[in-house]
Amino acid sequence: MSVAVIANLTVFVGILYFLFSQQQKQNTLSRLVLIGLVTGSGFGLALQLIYGEGNAAIAQTLDWVKVVGSGYVGLLKMIIMPLVMVSMISAVVKLDKSGSLGKISGLTIGVLLFTTAISALIGIGVTHVFGLTAEGLTEGARETARIAVLESRAGRVADLTIPQMLVSFIPTNPFADMTGNRSTSIIAVVIFSVLIGMLRAK
Repeated sequence: MSVAVIANLTVFVGILYFLFSQQQKQNTLSRLVLIGLVTGSGFGLALQLIYGEGNAAIAQTLDWVKVVGSGYVGLLKMIIMPLVMVSMISAVVKLDKSGSLGKISGLTIGVLLFTTAISALIGIGVTHVFGLTAEGLTEGARETARIAVLESRAGRVADLTIPQMLVSFIPTNPFADMTGNRSTSIIAVVIFSVLIGMLRAK
């Protein structure tokens, strides 16, 4: 590790300490996000101006910076499924009127399906309007593996009829769905959580 990389990482650790101190000052979430955005952008811009594009020091620095970034994203992914499950079970158990259970459950699943459809339509629309393609993108080992996974999922979904797709929402193995191994895992976890909540409420 070169002296330049050590200096960069020292500055990065200082930035992390600064952001932590801002959190201790009881700032609002929006202000913390803005401070982090400006600070991170400034740090990246400074690296580009000092070393220039494609410098080895930047690549080595980013390898260490990604430990924090990827670790944070990984922790967020770790709590998504448990958070959905606990929230749904808690909401169902706390319902005063059992008659509203079906309405709330249907509304929750409907909102999930609706937002998924909207995000897909936005992605398709932006791609067609701006003529976006994957040409010219650098393809590494991780990108190749991810493309293979997405192609296999797309092949499975394309062959499904609407009745088969509805059946795929049913959680046949809730523990496997907790790992997010299916495209409908989040909906399956919601359904499973609602059923658990109904049993607990009785």
